[in-house]
Amino acid sequence: MELNLKRPIVFLDLETTGTNVGADRIVEIALLKIFPNGTKDSRCYKVNPTIPIPLETSKIHGIYDADVKDAPTFKDLSAELNTFLGGCDLAGYNSNKFDVPLLIEEFTRCNIDFDILTRKLIDVQNIFHKMEQRTLAAAYKFYCDKDLVNAHSAEADTLATYEVMLSQLDKYESLKNDVDFLATFSAITKNVDLAGRIVFNEKNEECFNFGKYKGKLVVDVFKSDTSYYDWMMKGDFPTNTKNVITALRLKMFNK
Repeated sequence: MELNLKRPIVFLDLETTGTNVGADRIVEIALLKIFPNGTKDSRCYKVNPTIPIPLETSKIHGIYDADVKDAPTFKDLSAELNTFLGGCDLAGYNSNKFDVPLLIEEFTRCNIDFDILTRKLIDVQNIFHKMEQRTLAAAYKFYCDKDLVNAHSAEADTLATYEVMLSQLDKYESLKNDVDFLATFSAITKNVDLAGRIVFNEKNEECFNFGKYKGKLVVDVFKSDTSYYDWMMKGDFPTNTKNVITALRLKMFNK
């Protein structure tokens, strides 16, 4: 099985200082680019996060402060990474909720506008959960009959994710070998922002998907609670989420 591609797709996995998309940083990034002709190009970088790595996090992925103290920062790598990812769709495991939003945060800190609107995003975890309901290690064993060695190594996780998706395409006749289809199928909700804080309802209207206003229209909340927008903009939300609510607020004033 080979992927049916119209343009390159990059499978990615991040190891980070934590799970807060807006505040945590990358310590390792692995990228596997698949070209339409089947050619592969893989890269893996250790990254100096410029902030301490919590000990409990290091115990999970095995990367400690000493391991990255002499590594390049994300800013040092940003131009090279942006070029490598240029014109590519993106895929990963839990990538729509975590890896892609956090990657955008890193690019934003470097004043690079990482274009996401023109890319298809495939989340292999979402395909797995819709079909079988398990974890990456279990998915790798289930689909590929292999044990995932070096789990939480970005490079190992990236390769495993790619192999899992190929096996999913082999196993399920209902899955089309088409990036557009897979991107749509692997989307759990109709997100407006990448983190899923804002989603479309059944009428295709933007609603909050968290907190005390969950299920409420964004425009209605901003009209009735004028401080909520300011609270979100000052809060620890991803840049992409802040850009989305700003655009919605501006649309209110332009009506």
